[in-house]
Amino acid sequence: MRNFQPGAKHPDIDFFQLGLTRAGYEPGAVDGIFGSGTGAALEQFRRDRGITGGPDLTEADWRALGPFLVGYVRHTVQAGDTMAELAPRFRTTVEAIAAANPGIRPEHLQIGQRLVIPLGFPVVPTNVRFTSNVLRYVLQGLTARHPLIRRESLGQSVWGQELAVLRFGEGPRQISYNAAHHGNEWITTPVLLKFLEEYAIAYADSGTIGGMAARPLFDASTLHLVPMVNPDGVDIATGAADVGANYEYATYLTESYPSIPFPTGWKANARGVDLNLQYPAGWERAKEIKFGQGVRFPGPRDYVGTAPLSEPESRALYDYTLAHDFRLTMSYHSQGQIIYWQYLDYLPEGSREIGETLSALSGYALEETPYESGHAGYKDWFIQHANRPGYTIEVGLGESPLPLNQFDQIYRDNVGMLAVGLVIEG
Repeated sequence: MRNFQPGAKHPDIDFFQLGLTRAGYEPGAVDGIFGSGTGAALEQFRRDRGITGGPDLTEADWRALGPFLVGYVRHTVQAGDTMAELAPRFRTTVEAIAAANPGIRPEHLQIGQRLVIPLGFPVVPTNVRFTSNVLRYVLQGLTARHPLIRRESLGQSVWGQELAVLRFGEGPRQISYNAAHHGNEWITTPVLLKFLEEYAIAYADSGTIGGMAARPLFDASTLHLVPMVNPDGVDIATGAADVGANYEYATYLTESYPSIPFPTGWKANARGVDLNLQYPAGWERAKEIKFGQGVRFPGPRDYVGTAPLSEPESRALYDYTLAHDFRLTMSYHSQGQIIYWQYLDYLPEGSREIGETLSALSGYALEETPYESGHAGYKDWFIQHANRPGYTIEVGLGESPLPLNQFDQIYRDNVGMLAVGLVIEG
């Protein structure tokens, strides 16, 4: 993580402020500004831990605050330790400690054993802008606190960032959810990650998620969740990638599209290609349409690239899909509170009926994809390739990037859909 001087503004400062708050300090509003309140909270945090430092927020500060960013600590069992005693000490629960340490007998802890101790707050933040750095901390925390969540890599982005996939479940029914094909639609990433975290907690506690018992879902299906298809684009759109040659190239590309606000209007990947116009389902027609609209060159949005799957991110998701037998996919975008369910005259069995169920659960309208925008998307290609139900979910209302004050409503609208999507049949 980067160093910041007092007065700096940056989305990753949001996350540092949240970490201070989780640790019991008061930086003030979580606003991404390294102001006097954040500076005072940082100084108190340092004093309480015997850390010295100057006025800047440094890598050492990020390391010291690390447990409050990933949501756990590692503890070596000492004489007299029990889970019942450790839980209140770390403001957590015995159940959370047990879930994070499968195979360890709570009543027979051994001196010298290393335990993962989840801290008493959710790992997934819902009040900060998601960047690739925030995602890395969250992925570390989720997989440590919930070892049944398995992390894999699809490949790398243009800038060499990992394209992660999280797997959860042991059932034969393979389901795929993805988010943030578009950079300025990053709010979809915490929607999927919060669902996964609550699902993992419900499984450990024999509870429910979206009104459904978690354990039967886990036994029936395996969820493959790609939380951020386009990490480079997210970092551009949030302002996290605000220095260096990569950023300068993005600003150069925007010069041909002066009507699109920068950086908040950025949807594309780091090469200026719209990743959801990259799949081999009517790509040539998508090219004709976008060229006809004047989008002939790389830029913030709507450029189809030089060929289908020319970009590493779209190629990685395409290859991963080919390697698995997905029964249903949901691709998360914003905005409009709409569910798109078909591609041209491809009508997989049960796809409309499933879409109607999803619509009823969410309150989102079920609509046919407009022809002018209905080509070369992931959903389009999946329906064409697999002849199985695929959906594009457009969350929220307004103009992307959607404000975080919509998050709670978006999540309430979608949690039932995400749960039933694991098992529904048309």
